[in-house]
Amino acid sequence: MEIPNASTPVSLEDRPWIAAYAEGVPAEIDPVTETLVDMLETSVAKFGGHVALEFFGARTTYAELGEQVERAAGGLRRLGVSPGDRVALVMPNCPQHVVAFYATLRLGAIVVEHNPLYTARELRHQFDVHGAKVAIVWDKVADVVAGLPADVVPATVISVRMTDAMPWTKRFALRLPVAKAHTARDALTATPKTAGVIPWTKVVEARRVSHKAPRPALDDIALLQLTSGTSGIPKAAILTHRNLRSNAAQGRAWVPGLQEGDEVFAAVLPLFHAYGLTLCLTFAISIGARVVLFPKFDVGLMKDAARHTPPTFLPAVPPIYDALSRSDVDLRSIRYSISGAMSLPVPTVSRWEEKTGGLLVEGYGMTETSPVALGNPIGPSRRPGTVGVPFPSTEIRVVDPADPTVDVAIGKPGELLIRGPQVFQGYWNRPEDTAAALLPGGWLRTGDVVTVSADGFVTVVDRVKEIIITGGFNVSPTEVEQVLALHPDIVAAAVVGIPRESGGEKIVAAVTLNPGAVFDQEAVRDFARAHLTAYKVPREIVVVDELPRSQIGKVLRRVVRENLQAR
Repeated sequence: MEIPNASTPVSLEDRPWIAAYAEGVPAEIDPVTETLVDMLETSVAKFGGHVALEFFGARTTYAELGEQVERAAGGLRRLGVSPGDRVALVMPNCPQHVVAFYATLRLGAIVVEHNPLYTARELRHQFDVHGAKVAIVWDKVADVVAGLPADVVPATVISVRMTDAMPWTKRFALRLPVAKAHTARDALTATPKTAGVIPWTKVVEARRVSHKAPRPALDDIALLQLTSGTSGIPKAAILTHRNLRSNAAQGRAWVPGLQEGDEVFAAVLPLFHAYGLTLCLTFAISIGARVVLFPKFDVGLMKDAARHTPPTFLPAVPPIYDALSRSDVDLRSIRYSISGAMSLPVPTVSRWEEKTGGLLVEGYGMTETSPVALGNPIGPSRRPGTVGVPFPSTEIRVVDPADPTVDVAIGKPGELLIRGPQVFQGYWNRPEDTAAALLPGGWLRTGDVVTVSADGFVTVVDRVKEIIITGGFNVSPTEVEQVLALHPDIVAAAVVGIPRESGGEKIVAAVTLNPGAVFDQEAVRDFARAHLTAYKVPREIVVVDELPRSQIGKVLRRVVRENLQAR
């Protein structure tokens, strides 16, 4: 395929990146025709006797998963859940989470995922956004959800005891309480507003949902995925069955070496996050994989599980790959690993591949793209240090952030635009935000500054809103962070711009240090000057005990900036 000359404006209509696709990866996926409910039912019919879920050694087959989903859907329907209703899930990774997800979808209702470790204040803001009438929650936080203010508390709260899904021997070994027998009173027949907190076990004891019950259509909303982006204000991205099913199909096409019905996915990413949800809750189920669920990432838990059920596929984030590559966990069974959510250091790739013998490639996505939109090819054409090339059926443009109608030249930084079947439908009840994010023609403004090589490989430079403007120059905080991280005394760094009274911004870095290190700010600034032009060197460097991170380990620059300004 002819590669455009680097001096010409970017015109990616010919999709030069297709030449880099691994053998067997198509340029386009077939348009999807089944909802996520149909997808699950197909896997149940095809892989009924195969293990679908494994949790601390307890195993659930696809046939059993299908039965539990049908019963849970019947229970939720008796509680009044109807098509279009929002059902909030507030749970760690566990089998009940998977069942609740698909049972909600079976009724044509809409799932809203939440981090179970969020505070009451954080949950209040999120519930105010979506107005769920039912919440299915981890029993450890049931009182928090049930105690939300009257204007946002769901009419019905269902409590899940995660340990009920563990083997008896494991519960005893961990000294975990066993669920007590429920009273004869059938909570499902109570009026939801007076029912109090209902045990999940009563929901799944219901009869299977009637085949006459409404089912979702392909373009119905399946999921409201909460995201705050750089603003900190919660928004709910609208993802349809078509969006999520398409992204699962794109993932399947991207890894042609996967064996349907035989793969083992290690689900260490939280299912409440878009990345973990798609890779481990839809993509894995679509190929009949065994999903080994971890309520949190822990090297010891991973070691124990891998000894009994060796994983073959691991989606994770760089801190997890780094921790495992330095551990004694035997991971030689893992053939494919995909990293996302943050920059993947090349040394981490080298250590991981030496330890496992498998491939580790970086991808790119965001909540608004279901979430995966680009990936490094699974093969020799991969290019560490980049986020790869667009997925099948995905188009990109690189434009001037100030005027997204103007494409920039190849190799020049600009804002990444994405178009494809995985691109979301907008933000729930936020028409102005939707109009700002979705341009005519279906193009999504990502807010990320990237460069694209002549053959289509994408490198992320930074967030548009996080670019620091100092002295009239644009500074990428990621570039400065990478330099600071090279200093032998620094573990990690977060770089932000603090507004000056005179206009513009001052570059300030927050850093964590290695144990025993003696901090010398001027020495660190001198170190930075050896690698950066003068205007990029932080004017101030502040030592902190730890950097605020998201649930998957990404440094929250917005919070860093707020903390520094509050000093």
